[in-house]
Amino acid sequence: MPSLNVAKEQLVAVCQFLKSPEGGAYAMLTDETAADYPKREKRFDIIYHLYSFQGNNRLRLRVQASANEKIPSVTGVWPGANWLEREIFDMFGVVYEGHPDMKRLLLPEEWVGHPLRKDYDILRQDEAWVKTNLGIESGQ
Repeated sequence: MPSLNVAKEQLVAVCQFLKSPEGGAYAMLTDETAADYPKREKRFDIIYHLYSFQGNNRLRLRVQASANEKIPSVTGVWPGANWLEREIFDMFGVVYEGHPDMKRLLLPEEWVGHPLRKDYDILRQDEAWVKTNLGIESGQ
């Protein structure tokens, strides 16, 4: 699959172009996900998989971001990005600028931490939330 690295400042413009007939008619965002590389300065890769029905083509976009950088939301280009961006926010802590409803999707709003970050201890849970809401001590 062809892949493009895109600067976050150009992400929305590139996506709008790619969705247009001149850009390949990538009308469908099939997936958006992230990967965490905590030893890098720009620790997150945000990955977009696009599909063009017209050309039967697939394309991958990648944007890199540091832990405190906000990524522009592509919900204005592909509304289906709404839940995908919320899932990435929930699991990785990546914040999307311009997202219409930036809140957790899978975990409770008051949960502390982001479980898919590589530095999130797999054996620990949000101990305060577990004790308050489940009435038990956290642990495996």
